Amino acid sequence: MNRLTAGLAAIAVLSATPALAALKPGDKAPDFTASAALAGADYSFTLSKALKKGPVVLYFFPAAYTAGCTAEAHEFAEATPDFEKMGATVIGVTAGNVDKIKAFSKEHCRDKFAVAAAPDGLIKAYDVSLPMPGGWSNRTSYVIAPDGKILMAYTDGNFVGHVTKTMDAVKAYKAKK
Repeated sequence: MNRLTAGLAAIAVLSATPALAALKPGDKAPDFTASAALAGADYSFTLSKALKKGPVVLYFFPAAYTAGCTAEAHEFAEATPDFEKMGATVIGVTAGNVDKIKAFSKEHCRDKFAVAAAPDGLIKAYDVSLPMPGGWSNRTSYVIAPDGKILMAYTDGNFVGHVTKTMDAVKAYKAKK
């Protein structure tokens, strides 16, 4: 089996099987600053700065312009106004096709939320690496409270459910406030 076939087989298995996120609720979220794009324009995202405004929905996705990642970006774009009404910031992060995030942010995230290129060490810090060559991240969503603690962590290769789970976690957090 060649490397490409093996990689595609690994993605197929991972996308069909839910897994647990490495960082758990209650863990401290690693702070980071990343080069990002918002509606096609350069943007710098710093987690600690975003947390000063409220909770952060941080979602990792494998690569821009893949079918599942594009569909997931559309879902997050549609939901972003509802997240914003609850004071939450949405940020998508990828280690795959980072040279295309400006165009991806404009076309698929619209002007709703930023998408960032994972800086060195971030995929490892959040332990969201796909077990295949290339260093891409798996599909993991986190909700992080303003104090930097993880409220919710969810990993599943299938994008369906990530928006609902993160929305429910933000709603639960806001209900306790």
